[in-house]
Amino acid sequence: MSAEPSPDARSLSFTARLVIGAVAGLILFSIYFFNRDSLSLQNLADQQQAVVAFQHHHPWLMFVVAYLLYTTVTGLSLPGAAVMTLLYGWFLQQAYPGIAGLLSGILLVSFASTSGASVAFLSSRFLFQAAVRRRFGDRLTKFQAALTREGAFYLFTLRLIPAVPFFIINIVMGLTPIRTGTFWWVSQLGMLPGTCLFVYAGSTLPGPQEILDGGAGGILTPQLVVAFILLGLFPILVKWGFAAVRARQTG
Repeated sequence: MSAEPSPDARSLSFTARLVIGAVAGLILFSIYFFNRDSLSLQNLADQQQAVVAFQHHHPWLMFVVAYLLYTTVTGLSLPGAAVMTLLYGWFLQQAYPGIAGLLSGILLVSFASTSGASVAFLSSRFLFQAAVRRRFGDRLTKFQAALTREGAFYLFTLRLIPAVPFFIINIVMGLTPIRTGTFWWVSQLGMLPGTCLFVYAGSTLPGPQEILDGGAGGILTPQLVVAFILLGLFPILVKWGFAAVRARQTG
């Protein structure tokens, strides 16, 4: 059994997080304070138009850069993937209004997220086995037992129901016997519904020009409300669905 951290260690950890949060907040406030004129809605609207124009002139360059950036963030298990998904959905909807923007965002995020997950999976399997075993040995035991019992369907349920952070799934699965190809396609399929919802939610976010034109009413649109209601309901509905399926199997 692993030893519990001492009260002093927990206090030090909390103090360190508090200091880091305060420093990060101060940096963000300083950036805003010294750049508040350039962060005006009108200036942001002008910049958005310039970036959209660049996207139209160099579409493949922008898609490759966006793909590599997303893959890097998820492959290194850095925070921010959900925000990036919303941002990609928003930007591609601005660049390609309608179904084209939505599908572009879904395809980009779906393949980039699976690529990043596979990078983390392979890094854990071939580079960081000892470290992952020390940190997540208890989860590894549970994952291996569940995989033996349910097979790849267990990974599919983990992807659909985000009860466990995705980065933990990626690195712990790297130490299980599951094949890389199976990990890839099950992950891509399991993450696809959530990807669609997040990209759609991002696509409903208004741009700076829309806020300027519509005022406060231009921010909270019916589409945005529906998108975030769906995001909230989706894990609950999936959990109920799996519970019903398992109840039938055992009944």
